Amino acid sequence: MNRFWGLIKSRPIVSTILVILVAGFFFMYLSSGGRSYEYVTQKVTRGEVVRVVSASGTLRALNTINVGAEVSGQITDVFVDFNSPVEKGQLLAQIDPIRVRAQVTQARAQVLLAQASLAQAEAAISGATTDVEVQQREYDRRKELSQKGFVSGGSLDQAQNALVAAKASLSTAQAQAQSARAQIAQSTAQLRAAELDLSRTRIIAPTSGVVIDKLVEPGTTVAANFQTPNLFTIAADTSRMQVEAAVDEADIGQVREGQDVRFSVDSYPNQIFEAKVGQIRKSATQSGSAVSYLVILDVDNSDGQLLTGMTANVDIITGRRTDAIRVPIAATRFLPREEDREEENLPSPEQMSQETSVWLPGEDPFNPSRHVIELGLEGEEFAEVVSGLKEGQAILVRSREASESE
Repeated sequence: MNRFWGLIKSRPIVSTILVILVAGFFFMYLSSGGRSYEYVTQKVTRGEVVRVVSASGTLRALNTINVGAEVSGQITDVFVDFNSPVEKGQLLAQIDPIRVRAQVTQARAQVLLAQASLAQAEAAISGATTDVEVQQREYDRRKELSQKGFVSGGSLDQAQNALVAAKASLSTAQAQAQSARAQIAQSTAQLRAAELDLSRTRIIAPTSGVVIDKLVEPGTTVAANFQTPNLFTIAADTSRMQVEAAVDEADIGQVREGQDVRFSVDSYPNQIFEAKVGQIRKSATQSGSAVSYLVILDVDNSDGQLLTGMTANVDIITGRRTDAIRVPIAATRFLPREEDREEENLPSPEQMSQETSVWLPGEDPFNPSRHVIELGLEGEEFAEVVSGLKEGQAILVRSREASESE
């Protein structure tokens, strides 16, 4: 013991600091009524209150076009790659045209053959017409002579038979001409179809844009017998994009067309992008027991940062108040510790459901008072105070252990 007192006397400065610390500890302990915790207050502020509906979605090009093949065959050349910019009418790929060219040649030959048959039939019509005229004059002449008794009845019958035969030949020639014309029409249609198929061996970009998907390489065989195979996907305009966001059924009632939207993507975690609610799809999507609705967001992508398929973390702003008296949401849910609450200050369950209250610090830091307020718009961090509090007023937001204080 004498050694301890000797150590204190030999180091007076250290001893003085220790005495002050011990005295301060006992003072704080006694002033807090022996409590090891304290309450944290925060002042009522003026600022913005924002209410949002959070969702996730996927970025899509505003107008995406699938380019397919309408004829079967082997791909001989591919002239574009992923991310290639293309112009409307640009050649994307070539299907081997040899078989289709042969069909075009055959169809042209059929047209020429039908035209030749028509020419032959028209010549036969001309000859048959002349023959009918000759036989008609001969029959008329013999008929006149027969009436005068200069020609026998048999000779007249012979002339009549010749006239009937000439008319039959004319009818046959006319029928052949009509058949040849039909054959020409059919062959011409087949030629046009073959020429169309030949043009379709050249896969052409239907619009300007960017190739975002390519499904073929040279040597690939495509079969278009039952359905049109997809060869390329072109994003027609990537300067304007859409986010397809799935909004929960509990929140969809707050969403309106034209509302402002903020979203982020994993590729740019520190950047916030802006959008607008463009459309709310009325058809529900069910996944297990969860029901959601598709909300289409219009996005400006003129700088080209955003790419199709990116996942967007979306906040749809469904309400906003600027320059509002506000309190932290935590303050409206805070309750002092049980030993610091007087029974008459505690709200009943019915009051809890009908009114909102905060706790105000008093002269005794461990005897706060309950104070009823009226809230307006409630956001994620702050709530708007309509009445009951003034800017700068202190309210309790949480409690903490005394050792946590600075």
